[in-house]
Amino acid sequence: MAKKKLRVGILFGGKSGEHEISLRSARSILKAIDRKKYDVVELGITKQGRWLQSSAAQALLGGDSTPTDSKDEAGLTIAAAAAEPAAGTGLDVVFPVLHGTFGEDGTIQGLFELADIAYVGSGVLGSSAGMDKDAMKRMFFAAGLPMTPHVTLLRSEWRTDAKKSTRLIEKTLQYPVFVKPANLGSSVGISKVKSRADLAAAMDLAASFDRKIVIEQGVGGPGVKPRELEVAVLGNDAPEASIVGEIVPAKEFYDYEAKYELNGADESVSIIPAKLTKAEEKKIRAMAIAAFRACDCAGLARVDFLMAPAVKGKPAEIVLNEINTLPGFTSISMYPKLWAASGVPYSKLIDKLIELALERHREKQQTHFSR
Repeated sequence: MAKKKLRVGILFGGKSGEHEISLRSARSILKAIDRKKYDVVELGITKQGRWLQSSAAQALLGGDSTPTDSKDEAGLTIAAAAAEPAAGTGLDVVFPVLHGTFGEDGTIQGLFELADIAYVGSGVLGSSAGMDKDAMKRMFFAAGLPMTPHVTLLRSEWRTDAKKSTRLIEKTLQYPVFVKPANLGSSVGISKVKSRADLAAAMDLAASFDRKIVIEQGVGGPGVKPRELEVAVLGNDAPEASIVGEIVPAKEFYDYEAKYELNGADESVSIIPAKLTKAEEKKIRAMAIAAFRACDCAGLARVDFLMAPAVKGKPAEIVLNEINTLPGFTSISMYPKLWAASGVPYSKLIDKLIELALERHREKQQTHFSR
């Protein structure tokens, strides 16, 4: 008797500013996933938050921002998706490819938990901590991991008294600083500020995307362009780190345009493996796993670092920048490229992530939720 295929839902789109990046990642996964192993179900969410499946989801994936849906295609809920597999309508596991707000911030993960369905990636805590740069830094600090100095301000604090906020920033940090919305991905809303003259515009931009604003001191000080290093982490309770890669941004830093919009001679360059000493690579990989554990992550994450050059006989400064619990997943994104260079090709990586999702779900079944 032939082994029953696992029914896998690939969930993409969403209401976040990273909707288009999600579609790119989903297209790559759908192209590479082994159809002999899996019965694949496309699940889409429009920018307006409407759930789609079947041909309507495929239309969204193809670029139709307002796909029409028939009676049997509209309004899919995870509760329906989690129906008994024997009924032929359920899912064994969901692979959410929802970058950014409502996709990797713990909200959709909470829905999966309520539906008691296996899903790829971190749980509610790991996802929300990885999304909120302020909470993330607090966890890194508690774990004793090195970071650049930073200040967190609320949007209301900035709008109520910008002068007071500016004094606090300048008392605590030195220019240049990076101003970021606490809860957003793909470098949306981030500005590099070299002096007070540019601070207000950067704060207003970040405040338009989130109620919390994180201001970080530039690594290495004025005139220094730190190296941007990345490590891919894979696993649940016993995570493993890939080799270290480096991004050489086409712009002053790796912003949204440098990541997704520049092509040809103007595009950013990835170097895999990064040119590091064995001691530096060992340290960075260990820090990546420590960061993964500090935020209680699961499945996958990309951990980003900044490295300033050695000065006056001191070793190079290496600090954690952030952790991304649902990184870009196109075939040319850094996360899969790092694992491919570490011996895990793209299609096998998809298999491994599905296995980890099922493993984590089985482990959760050992927990009692009532007496």
